[in-house]
Amino acid sequence: MGVDYYDILKVNKNATDDDVKKSYRKLAMKWHPDKNPNNKKEAEAKFKQISEAYEVLSDPQKRAVYDQYGEEGLKGAPPPGTGGGGFPFPNGSSSKFNPRNAEDIFAEFFGSSPFGFGSTGPGKPMRFQDGVFGGFGGSDNVFGGGTTPRKPPPVESKLPCSLEELYTGSTRRMKISRNVVDVNGQLVQESEILTIDVKPGWKKGTKITFPDKGNEQVSQLPADLVFVIDEKPHNVYKRDGNDLILTQKVSLAEALSGTTVNIVTLDGRDLAIPVSDILSPGYELVVEEEGMPITKEPGKKGNLRIKFEVRFPTRLSSEQRAGLKRILGG
Repeated sequence: MGVDYYDILKVNKNATDDDVKKSYRKLAMKWHPDKNPNNKKEAEAKFKQISEAYEVLSDPQKRAVYDQYGEEGLKGAPPPGTGGGGFPFPNGSSSKFNPRNAEDIFAEFFGSSPFGFGSTGPGKPMRFQDGVFGGFGGSDNVFGGGTTPRKPPPVESKLPCSLEELYTGSTRRMKISRNVVDVNGQLVQESEILTIDVKPGWKKGTKITFPDKGNEQVSQLPADLVFVIDEKPHNVYKRDGNDLILTQKVSLAEALSGTTVNIVTLDGRDLAIPVSDILSPGYELVVEEEGMPITKEPGKKGNLRIKFEVRFPTRLSSEQRAGLKRILGG
């Protein structure tokens, strides 16, 4: 039979005219080239196939010939047992099937569709632009009467991430459940798993947008789903932009005589940082390139800033006081 129009429209051979229309509505909206800017070549081919299938299966005469003789009969090959070209319609006429322009079919269908957008009028094919329905430009409104479907505001949801995940990067898989409008115009619930690649160095407030993955409503465009990075508190480090801040407590003796700070980095490395300076309260030691990765500058990192808190003794014996005075020259 060649091309299987029933398979293209995803209906069976007993499909009613209403079944054909519902399926065309769903598939044409999905594969319209303007809705697939990143995959336009494949979309154009599928859109053309869908439109051709709809033109045949929605016309009783063409469908009857297709069911009996297949694509060859429709497009000019002589049917078995006949001597001429073309195909015989049930009314006795003979012709050759030349598919109409897919955009014209699309405009005619949605101009009088159950969506109720109004007539497009001759020569005004419908287009999708910037996520909303509209004409090619100017004041043409293909739906008439200013009834362009509204796109609701984005639906935002927090995505809590540990500081380790934001340091090394991670892959998060989020299962979502949302309402969608089926081919019958009814709201049904569907589930889907979305994958989010968290990049090293992403900051709190970073947004990841999944277009049209929010809830749908009848006569409205689906909302965008937006995940907003949130940063979980860490028990050792605090973040300040691209820097990491570590608070280290030292004794008075360590503050005066020197010490070594032993830490575990966010990617699991052990660091031993010697400190020979005298540590006054509030002293800050900067360790370069041990902060957070800088997303826009691969290979670079911020700094690690170690802030010292000096623990003073709560009491001293008379001998200790005398010893300190002698040592410190007081």
